[in-house]
Amino acid sequence: MTTQKTATRTEAKTPVKFSAEERAAMKEHAQELKTEARRGGRAGKADGERDVLAKIAEMSASDRALAERIHAIVTASAPGLTPKLWYGMPAYARDGKVVCFFQSAAKFKARYATLGFNDSALLDEGTVWPTAYALTTLTAVDETRIGELVQKAAA
Repeated sequence: MTTQKTATRTEAKTPVKFSAEERAAMKEHAQELKTEARRGGRAGKADGERDVLAKIAEMSASDRALAERIHAIVTASAPGLTPKLWYGMPAYARDGKVVCFFQSAAKFKARYATLGFNDSALLDEGTVWPTAYALTTLTAVDETRIGELVQKAAA
């Protein structure tokens, strides 16, 4: 039998330490919010598209190739979603809420890029379903599956 250790008073007061990458993402998000406010609220689809494409262009070659394909798949599969930046990542929103996003491998020094879905995505299947997918390369079958997932998420 295992026992649970309860937090002591000093442990409870230990500050949370964010990594440099996490702090950078939070700063990017703050800047995104300022940019959105300057644009008078929600950014238009054209503004969001321009921001997302600029962010993709900054990525390493392998991340950029994946991000470009994901962007093409999402915009073709769910034209009602609005591209936007979210914590410095290309994301796609419905009514201002992020449905899905692309996280480059380099962003948090991971070994693979990720296609993630937030709780506003409508992917519910029973009591358990995936909300993120690791991406290393994309085959035609993968692209079809991602298109189906994005369509379902955006419905």
